[in-house]
Amino acid sequence: MTAPTEALDLMAPDFVADPYAGYARMREQAPVTTVSMLGVPPSVMVTRYDDVRTVLTDPRFVTDPELAGAGQGMRAALLAQVGVPEDLVDYLLQNILTTDGADHTRLRKLVSRAFTVKRVSALRPRVEEITAQLLDRMAGVGEVDLVEAFAYPLPIAVICELVGVPEADRAQWHEWGLVLTSMDPERIPGVLRAAVEHVHALIDARRAEPADDLISALIAAQEDGDRLSDREMVTMIFALVMAGHETTAHLISNGTLALLTRPDQLAVLRAEPQRWPQAVNELMRARGPVQFTQFRYPVRDVELGGVTIPAGTPVTAGLLPANHDPRAFDRPEELDVRRETGRGDGHLGFGQGIHYCLGAALARQEGEVGLRMLFERFGDLALAVPAAEITWSARPGFSRVAELPVHPA
Repeated sequence: MTAPTEALDLMAPDFVADPYAGYARMREQAPVTTVSMLGVPPSVMVTRYDDVRTVLTDPRFVTDPELAGAGQGMRAALLAQVGVPEDLVDYLLQNILTTDGADHTRLRKLVSRAFTVKRVSALRPRVEEITAQLLDRMAGVGEVDLVEAFAYPLPIAVICELVGVPEADRAQWHEWGLVLTSMDPERIPGVLRAAVEHVHALIDARRAEPADDLISALIAAQEDGDRLSDREMVTMIFALVMAGHETTAHLISNGTLALLTRPDQLAVLRAEPQRWPQAVNELMRARGPVQFTQFRYPVRDVELGGVTIPAGTPVTAGLLPANHDPRAFDRPEELDVRRETGRGDGHLGFGQGIHYCLGAALARQEGEVGLRMLFERFGDLALAVPAAEITWSARPGFSRVAELPVHPA
């Protein structure tokens, strides 16, 4: 059998209002089904844990549609829909997130040294220092938006230091990130062009004056003959800075909201603070900010869940529904900071396979340090509005609060 031809609109108001219920219906009633969003051609989504893991790890699925004979039509349509200028399309279509095989291995090898467990562990004191500074600014304030005051500034500061973005430019990256994830075709072209020009300027500056950062390391690799073009360098830096703060910011804000609305789970962490790393893993599973992946393409016909997916069909893997699949998790809808995941992450929030999140260790560390120090510093931290009044951003593929008003003390 083939996937249903009538597409489910992922941006329908009822689906956006309660994606957990919407994905649960999909997972139980039509686990391999046709979906649509933003007016682009329909694609297929898989929602059960085992099927999602197959799409992420099976070599029959690739991220480069050219390898599956599909062409760039689907991605090009999506980029055109949000106003990406034609001369900038390659910066988004050809990068570490969208390549496979030898090209992906080459690009990942160049940056992986910056994200090793050893390097990330060495960053912990600096992450703690940045966190303490941000919490100091919140102290004594009657009400703050935790998203703007804490959840965003922490990962932006860390990834920008690691990559080599000057402190004066970091607030600008936050503004760019908000626009680039807004799907606003009126604002995206100008912001994307400014961001690309900015990264080119950073590369020129580091060529003239190297520093101990990733940009300088990439330039050195290029000069040593590692076949890294300037465009590849720009797209690499752009992808790392954007991916390196957006997801982590919303892991922190989603996690804060989850714990403030589950005082029993917060009480466990206050009594057993050694469980914070485990809790961050559970928050990523239960309240992760990414609902589904970018498109994968089968290089030949593949059967999943009793449905035949033809070669070249755009397929997206549902991370949120997979992480709530009762076939994979006991009491999947329940947040349990004592949950034992067994080997590895257990969940699929950071992906799986060759495109497993490069910065997963850094995101986990920032989530752990940020949330632990936040709740230690402000023992009476509380929501400033009822939880039901918290607004969520209607952005395809993401679960993120627009604002999180809290009383720090």
